[in-house]
Amino acid sequence: MMNIMETTTTDYDQSGDDSDYEYMCDKEDINTFGATLMPAFYALVLVFSLIGNGLVLLILVKYEYLKTITNIFILNLAISDLLSAISLPFWAIHHSVGWIFGYEMCKIMSGIFYIGFYSGIMFLTLMTVDRYLAVVHAVSAARSRKVRYATITSMIVWLTSTLAAVPDFIFAALDVDLVCVHIYPSESAGQWTLFRYYQQNILFFILPFIIIVYCYFRIIQTLRKCRTVQKHRTLRVIFTIVVVFFLCWAPYNAVIFLKSLELNVLQFQSCEMEIYIDYAHTISHNIAYFHCCLNPIFYAFVGEKFRRHLIHFCNHCLPCSMVYQQQRYVTRNPNLECSDGSLGNDTTNNW
Repeated sequence: MMNIMETTTTDYDQSGDDSDYEYMCDKEDINTFGATLMPAFYALVLVFSLIGNGLVLLILVKYEYLKTITNIFILNLAISDLLSAISLPFWAIHHSVGWIFGYEMCKIMSGIFYIGFYSGIMFLTLMTVDRYLAVVHAVSAARSRKVRYATITSMIVWLTSTLAAVPDFIFAALDVDLVCVHIYPSESAGQWTLFRYYQQNILFFILPFIIIVYCYFRIIQTLRKCRTVQKHRTLRVIFTIVVVFFLCWAPYNAVIFLKSLELNVLQFQSCEMEIYIDYAHTISHNIAYFHCCLNPIFYAFVGEKFRRHLIHFCNHCLPCSMVYQQQRYVTRNPNLECSDGSLGNDTTNNW
């Protein structure tokens, strides 16, 4: 079973393309592969996402009270990840037995998934820009980095991601086999498919990746002036964030780019090549989506305050000797003291 989250050649066929060789391609193996892999993988992602992002929300609400810009962005990022995660049981069942939830739920779940999908990447980029301002331009940004600023920019992100997901909501429908797919008007199916590919490639990978790399490069330049032992640990965290983001999203976007070339330039006349791309799309899509499980680790639990709050929460709700043992080694990090005095408390407390 193909699902709405995967824009494959199958979706394009059902949108009105009359290419003969595509109809002759036997997709039974890739469908079986997806039906076997997806439910188990979605269950794994759902569990990790609920635990990680759920703990982030709990700690933010219970201990932090959303007093800082960083916490507001982390809260919104956790909501984005959870928004996509709540649709996973539907897609797992979809891969196993088909879409049994009706026409309206096909549209609703498609819209919910993509709103979370797009907003998650946008909040990652926004958090990077905010850290860049807090570290590199601390003095000039101090006047504008207020809670109101975080609230307004968060609203803009949610509005933008909702608008980006409108086509997914409109064109999500059930085909003759009761599979939830994108069904475009026959006269513009190719253009809509290319639009989705380019939107994901440019707006939700290339542009965010360029911004993230530039911001963290400037942050590293600033941190190298700091006189503290925490500098090296912070640099390792930054390097890990960038590398993991690239490794998770680059394969998926490379496949999306190949699929856009397949429709627009290359016009593959080989079923074998088409099937290989479908396999790569399924696997790379799963790798990309697993990134939402890693967000709580990199953007929350690596911070000293979050770890202290988590241990405090576990001590009261899940008391055990192991937690108490960990608490002995958790101490408050001193603020980073840079030669230009540019790194503030808001950033260091969450790293």
